[in-house]
Amino acid sequence: MEETKLNMPLLGDNFPSMSVQTTHGPMNIPGDLKGSWFVLFSHPADFTPVCTTEFVAFQQKKPEFDKLGTKLIGMSVDQVFSHIKWIDWIKENMNVDIEYPVVAANDSIAMKLGMLHPGKGTNTVRAVFVGDPHGIVRLIIYYPQEIGRSVDEILRAVKALQTHEANKVATPENWPNNAILGDRVIIPPATNVKDAADRKGKADCYDWWFCHKKLS
Repeated sequence: MEETKLNMPLLGDNFPSMSVQTTHGPMNIPGDLKGSWFVLFSHPADFTPVCTTEFVAFQQKKPEFDKLGTKLIGMSVDQVFSHIKWIDWIKENMNVDIEYPVVAANDSIAMKLGMLHPGKGTNTVRAVFVGDPHGIVRLIIYYPQEIGRSVDEILRAVKALQTHEANKVATPENWPNNAILGDRVIIPPATNVKDAADRKGKADCYDWWFCHKKLS
């Protein structure tokens, strides 16, 4: 039996180029998203309870993603007709307008992103890809089908990535609500003996390799 080969981009890779059909019409990803951060998230199937709660949550947080210049794109291997009908159902029953495009992926597209698992049938997994304005993959999160995602965590991660890019700093656990540093950020460690010695004993340094600061 021929082994099914799974492919997926890794962190720092270019997001695979693909031409897709969406509920907003044809789209080239990541070409049409150039200059913007984006979050592409796949779901197992339309008309399923967990996915419905996720789609509503992404829409409710869309204004916050918009403020970050970040575009949302949903995806599954359901046909675009199914996506349209499901979006209509969400509007009618949840009173929520899904304003972001939803990709009707085929198996080839889903395999490019590692979204199809041979042991899980034809449903796509709950994958999240965050891409930067250059189309580079910056974050990947995979969830099992039975566990819904935290849209707040995805939003937090985008903010953290953008903060890193703008300030060349790292962010601590659960930033900006870290139990030790609060909303402070971590500056790169010293890379020479002199700088390491200068940092010792400073108020904003636990040690030469662990210094932090408040963003202005």
